[in-house]
Amino acid sequence: MDEQEPAPPVHSRRRSDWRLAVPLVFVLTGLLFAASSLSAGGGDLRPVGADLADLVRERTDRVEAKRTDVVTLRDEVEAMSGRVDTETVEEQRAISRGLRPEAGFTDVSGPGLRVRLTDAPREVDEPGLDPNLLVVHQQDIQAFVNALWSGGAKAVTLQGQRLISTTGIKCVGNTVVLDGVPYSPPYVIEAVGDVADLEQALRRSTAVSTYREYVVRYRLGLAVEPRAQVDAPAYAGDVDLRFATVAD
Repeated sequence: MDEQEPAPPVHSRRRSDWRLAVPLVFVLTGLLFAASSLSAGGGDLRPVGADLADLVRERTDRVEAKRTDVVTLRDEVEAMSGRVDTETVEEQRAISRGLRPEAGFTDVSGPGLRVRLTDAPREVDEPGLDPNLLVVHQQDIQAFVNALWSGGAKAVTLQGQRLISTTGIKCVGNTVVLDGVPYSPPYVIEAVGDVADLEQALRRSTAVSTYREYVVRYRLGLAVEPRAQVDAPAYAGDVDLRFATVAD
């Protein structure tokens, strides 16, 4: 009859289990650190003291840097296109140059108006009151912009950015997004044009009159100021049109 080998002591088996578990824990920890680093992209996943205003400013700065790159690349493309020396291309280029001022691709300066819109102060917020009544919305901004256009404005800007016919203004939460850049109030609209005509256009606008009623009732902010000099930079955003099609 074969003799069975004695089983190893219990404490020996435990030491063997720990020798296997410890390296495994280190490997899993390393994987977690690597995944965290990739997700953060080299930055802090939850920056200390970050709030919505900080995130908006960070996003705005990032997009502004990209916008500068777009302008630089556009200038380089135009410079390279200028080397093409054919009669047909030059004719089309001349037509394009003539349309640039009307399309918003040149700087415009002159007298005009500055409109400043702000949310109602915090103390106006009462129990049961709809908070949407106390903030500036996209349609409010659009009402003033449309009125200024109807008053013969040569150029209009929002937060210093030139508005053109294809510019989209959208509300996202309590911020307004303009060409992908989020902005917080106050919202500053400036228009270049005849001051008297612009002021009259604001008085004629039904939508602007509605906003003025909310200024009185809910203390929304509104300031209209004539300016001897308004500078409207050339539009620097994307001009490619995008549209939807019906899926097959």
